[in-house]
Amino acid sequence: MPRSPVSTTAGRIWTPFRVLFVCTGNLHRSPLAERLLKARLAALPGTFRVSSAGTAARAGTAMDPVAAALLVGLGGDPSGARARRLTAALVDDSDLLLGAAAEHREAAVRLSPLWSLQRAFTLREFARLLRPEDAAGVAEPAERAVALVKGAAERRGGGAWADDDVADPYGAPVQVARQAAVRIAESVERIAAAVLAPAP
Repeated sequence: MPRSPVSTTAGRIWTPFRVLFVCTGNLHRSPLAERLLKARLAALPGTFRVSSAGTAARAGTAMDPVAAALLVGLGGDPSGARARRLTAALVDDSDLLLGAAAEHREAAVRLSPLWSLQRAFTLREFARLLRPEDAAGVAEPAERAVALVKGAAERRGGGAWADDDVADPYGAPVQVARQAAVRIAESVERIAAAVLAPAP
């Protein structure tokens, strides 16, 4: 039975807080986001577990070389990145699921409707909806993450925004891949900053 992301032991949130990024092939968008967030949270070993998967991934396929090069340029490490297929078990074992596009969020909801409705977003949707003040007064980063997810879920409901999806750059010209990487990085940086912000 998966644990609830808001369960506590002795008044504390269980860690690690688990983030799962999802795209189609798990070759470009989701591994880039995964490795970039890992780099930004590297100073908090054991506090977060960040991973990725693809709705149509071929397990074991290496990260796209273009995406890997862009990731290095953004300060991430692509070493050992291998694709894996999204499953209900992976959805259930996450505290926050971030899809590259609405189709990926919806795939997660279909796999595990009750568990994912309040914690599955697109990456850019979550970055748009989160407010650092939702975690005001919370110092522990995993607890801040729980508060940020709760606040974003409560704020959702105004409909999808056209800018919430990151289009698939796989096989596209390098400039298209670079634009996708920039859009991913913007959202990851916003999320990392909100999680890491010191309590007022």
